Amino acid sequence: MIADIKKDAQERMGKCVEATKNQMAKVRTGRAHPSLLDSIQVSYYGTMTPLNQVANVGIEDARTLSVTVFDRSAIQAVEKAIMSSDLGLNPMSAGATLRIPLPALTEERRKDFIKVVRAEAEGGRVAIRNVRRDAISEVKKLEKAKECTEDDVRRFEDEVQKFTDAHIKKVDEILAAKEIELMEV
Repeated sequence: MIADIKKDAQERMGKCVEATKNQMAKVRTGRAHPSLLDSIQVSYYGTMTPLNQVANVGIEDARTLSVTVFDRSAIQAVEKAIMSSDLGLNPMSAGATLRIPLPALTEERRKDFIKVVRAEAEGGRVAIRNVRRDAISEVKKLEKAKECTEDDVRRFEDEVQKFTDAHIKKVDEILAAKEIELMEV
């Protein structure tokens, strides 16, 4: 029973780390990266569709993304969706391909992005701690129901704390890497 709770907590903490990593990937750096456009939804024949289902996103050079739309009739919709996103990008149409130059980030904008990334990291840490709290409370319920001993609870708390620390360390490593990436000129 305790082993199941431990395994579940580890899986949930791993998912928290992945979610934090995915959220940080959406923050724009100075370099072009296809995942930058992952969150964009396009109105395609009246249905909101993810951009990667109506177009192929690639990298043209270090500061330019290219979006090749599968259906030529959807070019305007894709262009509008990219422009209306909060990424501050202006696509240029070239036939069935949209070129999206990424403007250079100013120092002030970089610092704003670092604040956003730090907030995401803190959200990830909080989520991991919440998983720890839930797991410990489940084991304490077992103790109250006399299904495990107090020693088992203490041992479990120590183990959960160890892998909580490990997962928080992973989030901190992801944060450090993203900060370095953001400060590159």
